[in-house]
Amino acid sequence: MMKFLESRVVPVLIKVGDNAILVAVRNGIAFTLPFIVAGSLFLIIANLPIPGWTEWLGDFGTKLSVPVNVTFGAIGLIAAIGISFNLARQLQLDGVSCCCITVAVFMLAQLDDAGKINVSNFGASGLFSAIILSILTVYVVRFFIQRKIYIKLPESVPPAVLQSFVSLVPATVCLTVVWFVRVILDFDINAFFTLILSPLVLGMDTLPGMLLLVLTISLLWCCGIHGTNVLSGITSPIFLKFIAENTEAFLNHQPVPHIAAEGFYTFFICAGGSGATMGLVLAMIFSRSRYYRSLGRMSIGPAIFCINEPVIFGVPMVFNPLMMLPLIITPLVLCTISWLLMDFNIIGRPVLQVPWTMPPILNAWFATAGNLPAAIWSGCMVVISTVIYYPFFKMMERNQIQKEAEEDSALSPATST
Repeated sequence: MMKFLESRVVPVLIKVGDNAILVAVRNGIAFTLPFIVAGSLFLIIANLPIPGWTEWLGDFGTKLSVPVNVTFGAIGLIAAIGISFNLARQLQLDGVSCCCITVAVFMLAQLDDAGKINVSNFGASGLFSAIILSILTVYVVRFFIQRKIYIKLPESVPPAVLQSFVSLVPATVCLTVVWFVRVILDFDINAFFTLILSPLVLGMDTLPGMLLLVLTISLLWCCGIHGTNVLSGITSPIFLKFIAENTEAFLNHQPVPHIAAEGFYTFFICAGGSGATMGLVLAMIFSRSRYYRSLGRMSIGPAIFCINEPVIFGVPMVFNPLMMLPLIITPLVLCTISWLLMDFNIIGRPVLQVPWTMPPILNAWFATAGNLPAAIWSGCMVVISTVIYYPFFKMMERNQIQKEAEEDSALSPATST
């Protein structure tokens, strides 16, 4: 099984993870994070879980929600800028020019039937069209630049003016095509892109789809590959769309629609990092093995902030058949339980995006806007992680203790002489 993964599956997934388009999408989506987190801070202040807080704020609570509407309402536009800029840099094009053309193309695609810009599509509802239009726009620019189909000016012309004329032809072509499709043909570009991607979106918003994702990420980690990074170019736009819709529903006091929103995987599956290794770190801290005890003490700090590379490569868990089992089983168990708890409304669903490095319990509390059962469940996840990892760790520890005893006995004669 491992040979098959290593020789056939892993190389393909590495190529997918290094694909220029997926890298640009992943890095471009990251442009939205500061704005979403900043907007979430205003939302937290406006909805502190303190009795009478909302009533005390009164109309000022509505004013606190304005930055939330602006930041979450512009993630599609911001993503278009970020993706086009990153893709242009990878293709060695002028990033600013590509961003400007992309913004104009994106806004033109968001016209309604009356010919006015539908600003509601600047948010989560326009995220998929932002991704696809930004990619297509950059590649159209590249097509004209590579074939030198642009207005040429003398070298004495200032670079800024020269670049504006270089961008003129591809910008005109891009805008003309989008104008013809949206205005003349009256074809809703945004609705079309949302429709063709709906099967993937619906699949990720189900427990089987989420379990498949968790299994794939865990298998990649077993091979020493950062599974989350490899697949984030595909999953991040979907999770970002979900968290934006959850935030909007929460802000309007409506039922929160999605479970698999941004934060669900990190905060309700990965206690201590991918594989939910916090329980293993705690077991190592109290180990009778010198090596594992020192590794546990060294790893507890990063694990609190959801960083577990010291554990993955220090144990090691990569290509380790004994530890691969809990590395796969633990996140699958936590994913299933967390999903069911949210599905039955026992704990809150993610409605805010908070930094992924936030420690357990606090991350669940903030992500769910102060839902106490979610915070309690976050603590229970660490206990479940410990229970699953412990028997596997004890078998590994037994071998390590024996190895250390043999090393000590081998050093004893040399010390005595």
